[in-house]
Amino acid sequence: MEQQPRRKSWVVGPMIALALLCGVVIGKGWEPTGHARETYEELKTFSEVLNQVQKHYVEETKPKDLIQGAIRGMLGTLDPHSAYMTPEMYKEMQVETRGEFGGVGIQIGVKDNRLSVIAPIEGTPAYRAGIKAGDFITKVNEDSTKDLSLMDAVTKMRGPKGSKVNLTIQRDGTPEPLVFTLLRDTIKIESVKSKMIDNLGYVRLTQFQEATGRDLSKAIKQFRDQKVQGTILDLRNNPGGLLTAAVDVSEQFLPSGKLVVYTKSREGKKDEWFAKSKDQLE
Repeated sequence: MEQQPRRKSWVVGPMIALALLCGVVIGKGWEPTGHARETYEELKTFSEVLNQVQKHYVEETKPKDLIQGAIRGMLGTLDPHSAYMTPEMYKEMQVETRGEFGGVGIQIGVKDNRLSVIAPIEGTPAYRAGIKAGDFITKVNEDSTKDLSLMDAVTKMRGPKGSKVNLTIQRDGTPEPLVFTLLRDTIKIESVKSKMIDNLGYVRLTQFQEATGRDLSKAIKQFRDQKVQGTILDLRNNPGGLLTAAVDVSEQFLPSGKLVVYTKSREGKKDEWFAKSKDQLE
């Protein structure tokens, strides 16, 4: 589920600038063909629109804001999970996957083209207020979430501890929208929660963070010490997270050398992850 978003955030802008520059060179020196011609024509249109907006829009605009907005729009046409992250957004994502950040404690996603609650995190302001899995978030403060990317929605709901945010919720079976005023708090996510149920070990994974594999290993060791008859692994409402963390979890249930997962590019290049653990749970 994870990519290398930082590289994208720094490289895409220069690529567009380089492409526009190449367009000038192409126009003076030679005629593009095939896909190059199509790309050149579209970039020429983009450049013309950008120029018109900068010259004639009713308010002053910043080229950086316009170009980043165009990039977000471009990636938004792909699928709900592709997004452009600025360095600031990438830093926030790193904070979240480490398990601590300032916010209201909601795991969100896109369902039926609407911003939806995957699950409130236990013990957080959203959980205590009664926000439920399956709720649709229609507004953050006074801003509509229609056509809002996941990253932008996360940014709007994040904030320093003690600050307020209003969420307007549409809930199935409730005719009128519900408005929740939440006080942001420091959200600490424990991705691994374990306990004993009779003679069974129960472990719940709330998401895949950097420390998830290590914390799961500790829970499994405790189960072994208590000689449990079996283990229940609960992944309900888990929104995902780091691919490497998911591999760390999987290999604890697989024999060494077993293929866990692979990714395949459009060109056919495969990256494979194999289980390395020699002491998997039986």
